[in-house]
Amino acid sequence: QVQVVGSGGGLVQPGGSLRLSCAASGNIASIYAMAWYRQPPGKERELVARIISGSITTYADSVKGRFTISRDNAKNTVYLQMDSLKPEDTAVYYCHANGAGFSSWGQGTQVTVSS
Repeated sequence: QVQVVGSGGGLVQPGGSLRLSCAASGNIASIYAMAWYRQPPGKERELVARIISGSITTYADSVKGRFTISRDNAKNTVYLQMDSLKPEDTAVYYCHANGAGFSSWGQGTQVTVSS
């Protein structure tokens, strides 16, 4: 099994930047993809960005060109660099990992974009 722990949220002004981290532990070799999801207040959880097999990346249209997902294999950590943040990016962000036979969620980290 794999466990993931997300961190790095906070309060930032519009136009600012934050970097989220997702540290994985356990059977790292079994991970197929890692991703960040978010759940804005009163809305459903949505996929923000995903990295597959350590290199193939996909993004939600709303964050393309502003967010970058990357993976540091030596640290078993996935990062989400968020630039040019907007108030509509405010949400609880969840780290996720999946592979053969498992789907693991982190505990969520709050990102608030407000002046």
